[in-house]
Amino acid sequence: MVLFGPMLFPVARALGVHEVQYAIVAILAMGFGLFSPSFGIGFHSACAIGKVDPADASKVIWPHMAALGAGLLIVAGVPWISTVFVK
Repeated sequence: MVLFGPMLFPVARALGVHEVQYAIVAILAMGFGLFSPSFGIGFHSACAIGKVDPADASKVIWPHMAALGAGLLIVAGVPWISTVFVK
């Protein structure tokens, strides 16, 4: 994502996606991927810091992931939310 985000910026602009919306959706998507159970390095780092077994933590993180996913879909689907204060 760190490599493809800037590379896809001109494509998003050509498709008519506002720069602010693209950046916000990219940041939310990176956060979603960072804390996805079983794959995200942020999830495993948080489990290591808190001394919690990742198998136990993955059972209770799903409401957080659902809220983050819903927010990502809403911001991606409704551009007005992320660009309302931009001139």
